[in-house]
Amino acid sequence: MKNFDISLYFVTDSRYQDEAGFLHQIEEACAGGATIVQLREKDKTSREYYNLGLKVKAITDKYNLPLIIDDRLDIALAIGAAGVHVGAEDLPVKRIREIAGNDFIIGATAKTVEWALDEENQGADYLGVGAIYPTKTKVKTVLTSVDTLTDIIHHVHIPVLAIGGLNGDNLDVLKGAPINGIAVVRALQCAEDPRKTAQDLLAKSHALQQR
Repeated sequence: MKNFDISLYFVTDSRYQDEAGFLHQIEEACAGGATIVQLREKDKTSREYYNLGLKVKAITDKYNLPLIIDDRLDIALAIGAAGVHVGAEDLPVKRIREIAGNDFIIGATAKTVEWALDEENQGADYLGVGAIYPTKTKVKTVLTSVDTLTDIIHHVHIPVLAIGGLNGDNLDVLKGAPINGIAVVRALQCAEDPRKTAQDLLAKSHALQQR
Protein backbone atom coordinates (compact mmCIF):
# COMPACT_ATOMS: atom_id res chain seq x y z
CA MET A 1 0.00 0.00 0.00
CA LYS A 2 1.46 3.38 -0.99
CA ASN A 3 1.93 5.88 1.79
CA PHE A 4 0.34 9.16 0.78
CA ASP A 5 -2.18 11.52 2.29
CA ILE A 6 -4.56 13.60 0.15
CA SER A 7 -6.13 15.52 3.05
CA LEU A 8 -4.81 18.83 1.69
CA TYR A 9 -3.87 18.49 -1.95
CA PHE A 10 -2.23 21.65 -3.30
CA VAL A 11 -2.51 22.09 -7.07
CA THR A 12 -0.10 24.83 -8.10
CA ASP A 13 -0.62 27.64 -10.59
CA SER A 14 2.44 29.64 -11.61
CA ARG A 15 0.47 32.45 -13.28
CA TYR A 16 0.07 34.46 -10.10
CA GLN A 17 3.71 35.13 -9.14
CA ASP A 18 7.16 35.29 -10.62
CA GLU A 19 9.18 32.11 -10.11
CA ALA A 20 10.63 33.16 -6.76
CA GLY A 21 7.20 34.09 -5.44
CA PHE A 22 5.69 30.89 -6.84
CA LEU A 23 8.26 28.72 -5.09
CA HIS A 24 7.83 30.72 -1.89
CA GLN A 25 4.09 30.01 -1.85
CA ILE A 26 4.77 26.30 -2.28
CA GLU A 27 7.39 26.26 0.47
CA GLU A 28 5.09 28.04 2.92
CA ALA A 29 2.11 25.84 2.03
CA CYS A 30 4.20 22.72 2.62
CA ALA A 31 5.45 24.10 5.93
CA GLY A 32 1.88 24.86 6.96
CA GLY A 33 0.35 21.48 6.26
CA ALA A 34 -0.15 20.68 2.58
CA THR A 35 0.03 16.90 2.44
CA ILE A 36 0.69 16.45 -1.27
CA VAL A 37 1.55 18.82 -4.14
CA GLN A 38 0.60 18.66 -7.80
CA LEU A 39 2.58 20.73 -10.29
CA ARG A 40 0.20 21.70 -13.08
CA GLU A 41 1.53 23.59 -16.09
CA LYS A 42 -0.54 23.84 -19.24
CA ASP A 43 1.50 26.35 -21.23
CA LYS A 44 5.17 25.69 -20.52
CA THR A 45 7.52 23.91 -22.90
CA SER A 46 8.78 20.49 -21.86
CA ARG A 47 12.13 21.99 -20.88
CA GLU A 48 10.48 24.71 -18.82
CA TYR A 49 8.19 22.19 -17.14
CA TYR A 50 11.17 19.94 -16.38
CA ASN A 51 13.30 22.72 -14.92
CA LEU A 52 10.48 24.05 -12.75
CA GLY A 53 9.63 20.53 -11.66
CA LEU A 54 13.13 20.01 -10.31
CA LYS A 55 12.84 23.16 -8.21
CA VAL A 56 9.44 22.22 -6.85
CA LYS A 57 10.61 18.68 -6.09
CA ALA A 58 13.48 20.08 -4.04
CA ILE A 59 10.86 21.72 -1.83
CA THR A 60 8.54 18.73 -1.54
CA ASP A 61 11.51 16.47 -0.81
CA LYS A 62 12.50 18.82 2.03
CA TYR A 63 9.11 18.25 3.64
CA ASN A 64 8.95 14.56 2.66
CA LEU A 65 5.82 15.13 0.58
CA PRO A 66 4.88 13.43 -2.68
CA LEU A 67 5.08 15.54 -5.83
CA ILE A 68 2.51 14.71 -8.49
CA ILE A 69 2.85 15.96 -12.07
CA ASP A 70 -0.28 16.87 -13.97
CA ASP A 71 -0.76 15.11 -17.34
CA ARG A 72 2.89 14.56 -18.23
CA LEU A 73 4.23 11.11 -17.43
CA ASP A 74 7.49 11.95 -19.22
CA ILE A 75 8.14 14.92 -16.93
CA ALA A 76 7.18 12.94 -13.84
CA LEU A 77 9.63 10.16 -14.70
CA ALA A 78 12.36 12.59 -15.75
CA ILE A 79 12.40 14.41 -12.42
CA GLY A 80 11.69 11.38 -10.25
CA ALA A 81 8.29 12.60 -9.07
CA ALA A 82 6.11 10.37 -6.92
CA GLY A 83 3.34 10.17 -9.47
CA VAL A 84 1.10 11.69 -12.09
CA HIS A 85 -2.50 12.87 -12.31
CA VAL A 86 -4.40 12.29 -15.54
CA GLY A 87 -7.71 13.18 -17.11
CA ALA A 88 -9.84 11.75 -19.87
CA GLU A 89 -7.61 13.07 -22.65
CA ASP A 90 -4.32 11.81 -21.18
CA LEU A 91 -2.61 8.42 -21.23
CA PRO A 92 -4.78 5.61 -19.81
CA VAL A 93 -4.11 4.68 -16.21
CA LYS A 94 -3.50 1.06 -17.18
CA ARG A 95 -0.71 2.00 -19.59
CA ILE A 96 0.88 4.37 -17.09
CA ARG A 97 0.92 1.58 -14.53
CA GLU A 98 2.61 -0.74 -17.03
CA ILE A 99 5.29 1.86 -17.72
CA ALA A 100 5.85 3.32 -14.27
CA GLY A 101 5.34 0.34 -11.98
CA ASN A 102 3.35 -0.42 -8.86
CA ASP A 103 5.04 2.10 -6.56
CA PHE A 104 4.13 5.05 -8.77
CA ILE A 105 1.13 7.09 -7.57
CA ILE A 106 -1.53 7.53 -10.25
CA GLY A 107 -4.41 9.88 -9.70
CA ALA A 108 -7.29 10.22 -12.11
CA THR A 109 -10.13 12.63 -12.66
CA ALA A 110 -13.65 11.20 -12.60
CA LYS A 111 -17.05 12.84 -12.92
CA THR A 112 -19.42 9.87 -12.94
CA VAL A 113 -19.66 6.57 -11.08
CA GLU A 114 -19.00 4.61 -14.27
CA TRP A 115 -15.93 6.71 -15.04
CA ALA A 116 -14.66 6.34 -11.47
CA LEU A 117 -15.06 2.57 -11.48
CA ASP A 118 -13.20 2.31 -14.77
CA GLU A 119 -10.26 4.34 -13.44
CA GLU A 120 -10.17 2.26 -10.28
CA ASN A 121 -10.22 -0.98 -12.28
CA GLN A 122 -7.35 0.30 -14.41
CA GLY A 123 -5.25 0.81 -11.30
CA ALA A 124 -5.72 4.41 -10.16
CA ASP A 125 -4.63 5.08 -6.58
CA TYR A 126 -6.98 7.98 -5.92
CA LEU A 127 -9.65 10.02 -7.68
CA GLY A 128 -10.18 13.75 -8.03
CA VAL A 129 -13.86 14.63 -8.40
CA GLY A 130 -15.17 18.06 -9.40
CA ALA A 131 -15.37 20.85 -10.14
CA ILE A 132 -17.52 21.51 -7.10
CA TYR A 133 -17.48 25.25 -7.83
CA PRO A 134 -16.49 27.19 -10.97
CA THR A 135 -12.75 27.73 -11.22
CA LYS A 136 -10.42 30.30 -12.74
CA THR A 137 -7.76 27.82 -13.80
CA LYS A 138 -6.94 27.20 -17.45
CA VAL A 139 -8.74 23.89 -17.61
CA LYS A 140 -12.11 22.83 -18.92
CA THR A 141 -14.53 23.16 -16.03
CA VAL A 142 -17.60 20.93 -15.77
CA LEU A 143 -19.40 21.24 -12.45
CA THR A 144 -20.02 18.09 -10.43
CA SER A 145 -22.67 17.94 -7.73
CA VAL A 146 -21.87 16.90 -4.19
CA ASP A 147 -24.47 14.14 -4.61
CA THR A 148 -22.44 12.73 -7.50
CA LEU A 149 -19.26 13.07 -5.46
CA THR A 150 -20.86 11.15 -2.62
CA ASP A 151 -22.19 8.48 -4.98
CA ILE A 152 -18.72 7.96 -6.44
CA ILE A 153 -17.20 7.62 -2.98
CA HIS A 154 -19.71 4.93 -2.05
CA HIS A 155 -18.92 2.91 -5.18
CA VAL A 156 -15.10 2.87 -5.16
CA HIS A 157 -12.52 1.52 -2.75
CA ILE A 158 -9.77 4.10 -3.31
CA PRO A 159 -9.42 7.58 -1.77
CA VAL A 160 -11.45 10.40 -3.29
CA LEU A 161 -10.83 14.12 -3.03
CA ALA A 162 -13.06 17.04 -3.93
CA ILE A 163 -11.68 19.72 -6.24
CA GLY A 164 -12.82 22.89 -7.93
CA GLY A 165 -13.04 26.41 -6.53
CA LEU A 166 -12.71 25.26 -2.92
CA ASN A 167 -11.46 27.56 -0.18
CA GLY A 168 -11.76 28.06 3.55
CA ASP A 169 -15.11 29.83 3.24
CA ASN A 170 -17.09 27.35 1.16
CA LEU A 171 -16.18 23.89 2.42
CA ASP A 172 -19.47 23.48 4.27
CA VAL A 173 -21.01 22.28 1.00
CA LEU A 174 -19.02 19.07 1.47
CA LYS A 175 -20.58 18.19 4.82
CA GLY A 176 -21.95 14.67 4.66
CA ALA A 177 -19.72 13.62 1.76
CA PRO A 178 -17.19 11.08 3.11
CA ILE A 179 -14.22 12.57 1.28
CA ASN A 180 -10.57 11.72 1.91
CA GLY A 181 -9.35 15.22 1.19
CA ILE A 182 -9.75 18.53 -0.59
CA ALA A 183 -7.79 19.95 -3.50
CA VAL A 184 -7.18 23.69 -3.65
CA VAL A 185 -5.47 25.98 -6.13
CA ARG A 186 -5.94 29.71 -5.62
CA ALA A 187 -6.80 29.28 -1.93
CA LEU A 188 -3.11 28.54 -1.34
CA GLN A 189 -1.42 29.93 -4.44
CA CYS A 190 -2.87 33.40 -3.85
CA ALA A 191 -2.96 33.34 -0.05
CA GLU A 192 -1.37 36.29 1.74
CA ASP A 193 -0.20 33.87 4.42
CA PRO A 194 0.00 30.44 2.77
CA ARG A 195 1.45 28.77 5.85
CA LYS A 196 -1.45 29.84 8.08
CA THR A 197 -3.97 29.18 5.30
CA ALA A 198 -2.63 25.64 4.88
CA GLN A 199 -2.92 25.03 8.61
CA ASP A 200 -6.54 26.19 8.59
CA LEU A 201 -7.47 24.23 5.47
CA LEU A 202 -5.90 21.04 6.79
CA ALA A 203 -7.85 21.36 10.03
CA LYS A 204 -11.09 21.88 8.10
CA SER A 205 -10.33 18.92 5.83
CA HIS A 206 -9.75 16.68 8.85
CA ALA A 207 -13.00 17.91 10.39
CA LEU A 208 -14.91 17.03 7.24
CA GLN A 209 -13.37 13.57 7.14
CA GLN A 210 -14.52 12.86 10.70
CA ARG A 211 -18.19 13.53 10.01
